[in-house]
Amino acid sequence: MSLRFPVSWRALAAATLACLPLLAQADDRSMREALQAARAGDWHKVDEAAIRDHELAGYVAYHRLRDRPAGCRATAGTGIHRRPRRFPPRRLDARSGHRRVWPGRTPCLPAGGRRREPEGTARRCHYYTALLGRDPATATAGGRELWRVGRSQPEACDSLFDTPRSRGEIGEQQVWERQMLAWQAGESGLASYLGRQLGSRWQSAQEAMTRVQDDYAAITRVPDCLGPDCRGSGPFFAAAMHGYVRADTEEALRAWRQIAPRLKLTVEHRQAIQRDLIFYSLVRDVRANRAWVDAALPDLPEPELLELRVRTALADRDWRGVIDWVQRMPEQTRHDERWQYWLGRAYEQLGDEASAGRAYPAAAEGRSFYGFSAADRLGRPYALNMERNTFDAAYREQVSGWPAVRRTEALLRIDEPGLAASEWYAAVRRAGPRDARALGDYAQRRGWHAKLVQTTIAGQLWDALEWRFPEAYREHFMEWGRRTGVDPYLLMGIARRESAYNPEAVSPAGARGLMQVMPGTATQLARQLGIADPGAYGVLDPQTNIRLGSTYIRDMLERYRGNRLAATAAYNAGPGRVDRWLEEGAPREFDLFVESIPFRETRNYVQAVLTYRAIFESLANGGNSEGVSMLTPAEKTVRYDGSLLARN
Repeated sequence: MSLRFPVSWRALAAATLACLPLLAQADDRSMREALQAARAGDWHKVDEAAIRDHELAGYVAYHRLRDRPAGCRATAGTGIHRRPRRFPPRRLDARSGHRRVWPGRTPCLPAGGRRREPEGTARRCHYYTALLGRDPATATAGGRELWRVGRSQPEACDSLFDTPRSRGEIGEQQVWERQMLAWQAGESGLASYLGRQLGSRWQSAQEAMTRVQDDYAAITRVPDCLGPDCRGSGPFFAAAMHGYVRADTEEALRAWRQIAPRLKLTVEHRQAIQRDLIFYSLVRDVRANRAWVDAALPDLPEPELLELRVRTALADRDWRGVIDWVQRMPEQTRHDERWQYWLGRAYEQLGDEASAGRAYPAAAEGRSFYGFSAADRLGRPYALNMERNTFDAAYREQVSGWPAVRRTEALLRIDEPGLAASEWYAAVRRAGPRDARALGDYAQRRGWHAKLVQTTIAGQLWDALEWRFPEAYREHFMEWGRRTGVDPYLLMGIARRESAYNPEAVSPAGARGLMQVMPGTATQLARQLGIADPGAYGVLDPQTNIRLGSTYIRDMLERYRGNRLAATAAYNAGPGRVDRWLEEGAPREFDLFVESIPFRETRNYVQAVLTYRAIFESLANGGNSEGVSMLTPAEKTVRYDGSLLARN
């Protein structure tokens, strides 16, 4: 009689393997219940035995640690390779996935080693409050920085401010400076509150503020010396001139030229006033101020101000001015492909083909709107500068076992997407280059499109184009591109810019889904298409969202005679504004039209979408940009003015 043990063991093993999914489900269910109980502080509901060996046991332990009384001991976070400890990495809040400092407590600080200032005002205030006893110099410096803002700070900062104020380290001078910042920021309540804390020595300064509040022109008639030892003058004139410049830039400059020679101001305050005058004079195109701006700008050569000056030169077709002001930019800024492109255009317009021949190739090395535009002028393929990453099966198996990967997967299983995202991105940020790429490879294989895009950002994998621009929802883009007659790569570019392929993205303004469709617009488009209104949640469905977004961009294309530049601008800023930009401006070439868009957000949006569109088409060609064109010949040669409107 044979016992046939091998057969029995095989059967037992098979039965055990068959039960593993059920065991995992049970463990996850226990973990989910334990985490919910821990959040509520219902520790009697936590089944410690059921979760002891679970990947996420540390999240429950975190809540237990959080509820411990003062005097807790801080512990270092876990790495992506190291064994998971009994608390979440980087002190994540188990509800939101953000790092947390608890109200009414100061954070636990390590006794030694390098400290890193936390993010967020309240957390920074808790952090520096905790340092008051052991590192008062650092705490005082941090407190002064947090004090010197023109808005109310959270209650968490009260203790941090009270201590240096009791020591005289934040005195009336600092109160006055903050009052001026509050006035400048339009925070009248805070400004009044701070003013009540000043003594009689500041009475004349307070009266000057009241006079100028009622009439900015009175700035030429207030005393030059304000406050004890005239120490209130700088903050006052900087705040007052800021308001005057915004109210009437031309008159403000006249007043400034009258009072500037006699005022004794610090370099910081004087430059702040000049910066405001230059900025608003250029943004508002105040021609009467142009000579003064051109004289003052070389002494304040900030990239943002120089960029504005170049843009005004482009609007005036002042090609020599374009060259002169670009050459004044800092070297790193000047070598950006955008400015190399405009140098090439300017030299070309002036007939200097040799200089243009040096600038265009330098610009064409970049992977951007102006880099691709320069490549088009040279008749060469786009420089994608693309890297490809491959990993063998053994290494991929190893990555799957990393604690951070296992925790992320477990968090997704128990329906904690916020924590899963925080866990994942923290792992990417801590990873070295090879490990970050391995995590990107894992996200791609799992089909985590939104996480994949964010992984390339957190890991700074700028050349991993197949990951930065994944084939997410491709079948829907191709289908609705075909049905609406819209370039599907344009649809992909819009979705990539709008939501980074997060189908549940909701903007502060309420735009929703992959293509960020507003609920009101979705209702109108649904009526136009003869379908049911998807509602605020139905519009998040990827196929529905792409259908509505492609319909809207189709309507914009029809409005602008098929021009994708104008239609893309309208998708972001609204057709009314784009109509006005076209009708009010002089006829312009495509690049000058893009550069003339007054909204920085829309200007960058149009450039990004058209660039992304070319990248998507190149990736569809196997990563080869040969034969790919960012713009059609018509889009490159048409005059951008009111004639582009279909109704004209």
